[in-house]
Amino acid sequence: MKKALIFCAALGAACTSYSQENPLKISGYLETYYGYDFNKPSDNNRPGFVYSHNRHNEVNLNLGFVKAAFDNGNMRANLALMAGTYSNANLAAEPGVFKNIFEANAGIKLSGNANFWLDAGIFSSHIGFESAVSKDCWVLTRNISSENTPYYESGAKLSYSTNNGQFSAAVLFLNGWQRMNRQDGNSQAAGGLQLTWKPSSSLTFNYSNYLGSEGADSVRVKRFYHNFYGIVQMTEDLGLTAGLDYGMQQSTKGSSHYQHVVSPVAIVRYRMAEKWAVAGRFEYYRDKDGAIISTGTPSGFDTKGYSLNVDYAPFPNALFRMEGKVYDSKDKLFIRDGNPVNYNAAITGSIAVAF
Repeated sequence: MKKALIFCAALGAACTSYSQENPLKISGYLETYYGYDFNKPSDNNRPGFVYSHNRHNEVNLNLGFVKAAFDNGNMRANLALMAGTYSNANLAAEPGVFKNIFEANAGIKLSGNANFWLDAGIFSSHIGFESAVSKDCWVLTRNISSENTPYYESGAKLSYSTNNGQFSAAVLFLNGWQRMNRQDGNSQAAGGLQLTWKPSSSLTFNYSNYLGSEGADSVRVKRFYHNFYGIVQMTEDLGLTAGLDYGMQQSTKGSSHYQHVVSPVAIVRYRMAEKWAVAGRFEYYRDKDGAIISTGTPSGFDTKGYSLNVDYAPFPNALFRMEGKVYDSKDKLFIRDGNPVNYNAAITGSIAVAF
């Protein structure tokens, strides 16, 4: 891993002498954070459904990566290698060096006159409006549905976008639900669809879905997941993002009974000044039967979340953030002083730099 990072850094230094027409671009991202969970977990891990910014009472690296991107108009490729607590938690099931791959894909343009591409490899997920790169999100930490849908996926995709950028579509052939390979005994591939419409610079509407299965072949169950969201920039300074996730999963293999997951999310963001912004988020996640988040409690995972975020951007490529978050659950899903409780509160601060 160290050798790979040194190589990418050396490659970036070499590329600085090239002209702006050079199709190879080197970039990077680094985000450090400190989080304090008021339930004071004994192992310093935030609740099990949290994968990003998940360590308590530590100054740590959430995500750092170096990326090489090539695009000459007819061919493109991306390779990014990463480290941090995000990769440790979110890619724990991946084998060996795959844990350090943030992105690795290549594509060929299929039509000279249209934006029609075939890409294959490891990509960021097509589901949801929040990604692993916190600087690109309105709130420092991720909402529950973003944490528990794929952050990444592997496979191939056909994509098309109009020349004016108002409409894009992608059809995906995937190895599974956040899975780089099928080492879990599941021999079935999965698929997905993404449709994005931007009728104006201030409006974005997106629908994404996933159709696949979970578990080894002997117990494999079907999963069908939908994600809808819209982003409205009401004024230059005031924006609203609203999303709704709905998932279905078979209770057991061959069963006609399905478990259901529902999660609405809403975020309001206001830029107070050139370098300052605030955002508030409300989220709700219900998974009574434990299709995605299993609890073993009578009501299952039935939890509301409230977040308040403050941003300060001293420079265009740097961001200081502070967020307070509270979870309020119907059942006692959290532990405080050795006792189960219904609530969890935390504050998180971060420094993110893109280069």
